[in-house]
Parts: sequence; structure tokens; C-alpha cells
Amino acid sequence: MIGRVAVSAAVLAGGVVLYRRRLRGPVLTWGATAEEAAARLPGDELLPTADIVSTRAISVAAPAAAVWPWLVQMGPGRGGAYTYDWIENLFGLGMHSVDRVIPELQGLAVGDVVPVSPNGPGMRVETLEPERALVSRSEDGRWVWAFVLVAEDGGTRLLSRNRISTAGSSLGARLGMLAMEPGSLVMERKMLLGIRQRAER
Repeated sequence: MIGRVAVSAAVLAGGVVLYRRRLRGPVLTWGATAEEAAARLPGDELLPTADIVSTRAISVAAPAAAVWPWLVQMGPGRGGAYTYDWIENLFGLGMHSVDRVIPELQGLAVGDVVPVSPNGPGMRVETLEPERALVSRSEDGRWVWAFVLVAEDGGTRLLSRNRISTAGSSLGARLGMLAMEPGSLVMERKMLLGIRQRAER
């Protein structure tokens, strides 16, 4: 029994080391250039000592004005997240991604709180620069999510940056966050592709 536990622990430790050395970088920076991943973006100052930082990006063949409305209306009970709704709804999020801009959801303002889950902290809008930057911070201060739009050859470069603090979390919780990183890539990649499809259409 002790031998099996030791082998399992060694395999787990080896997997963590392999992931951190070889796979974590591409998982956390899908679509982003090295310069984008290293750049200081709006919202970084809200959580300067983040333990997890991801920067994912996509090019959109449409102006920022066509991308912006889709970002503003995101959220459960709003425009959705343009990702795999069925996965989101396994966690009871009530996510329903729409395929149209909803005028009554375009009045987002600094200080507004957008719910993320039924029991978790909401995301408070901290920065709202139309067609340039939308930054939200969780009410517990442990997560900052920024969308940044940059003009690019007649289109738009859409950057999504997440900054997360695991300070005070247990080892199990930290390992859980590490395990969730590939899953977050699957969902965020689909979200970015969904925004691009809608904005270009």
C-alpha cells in the first residue's frame, strides 16, 4: 500500500514538473506573441503580485467598434460567454451565449458588478475605456480579468489577460488551480473564437 502511494506521488510530482517546464507556457499564452505576454496591460496594477498570469490573444478582421459590444454584454444572465455553454451550465452558471448585440446590455459602467456564479464573488468593473480596455476585478480581490483591444492592419488584436492570486490557499487548492489551467485554455480559446466570429459577421 505504501509503495503504491509513493509511486502515485512520484508520478503526480513528475507530471507537475513536466507541465510547468514544457506545457504551461503555451497553455497560458495561447495566441499571444512574446511581446504581448510580457507587456504591461491595463489592470495589471490592480493585482501586481499575481501567482497565475495568462495572456491569450486573437486577431479579428473587424474594427474595435465591432468587437467592443460583445465584450460589454458578457456574463451569465446577460450575453453569455460565447464558449461551450453546456460545460458552463454543468456548474449551474445559467450561461446562454447570444448571437446578437443586445442594446439594453450596452450601458455597462465602472462600479457595476457582473455575476460569475451563483455563490461566488462577482466581477466589479474597474476600467472602462470604450473600444480599448475593459477590466474587472473579483469582489474578493483575487482575480483580475482584462480585455484589451489594439488596432492591427485594419482589424483588431483582442487580448485577454487573467491575473489570479492563490495567496493563503492550501496546497491542494493550488494544485487544483494548476490542473484547471488547461481547461481554462479550452474555454477561453472557444470564447475568443466566438467573439471573432460574431464581430466579423
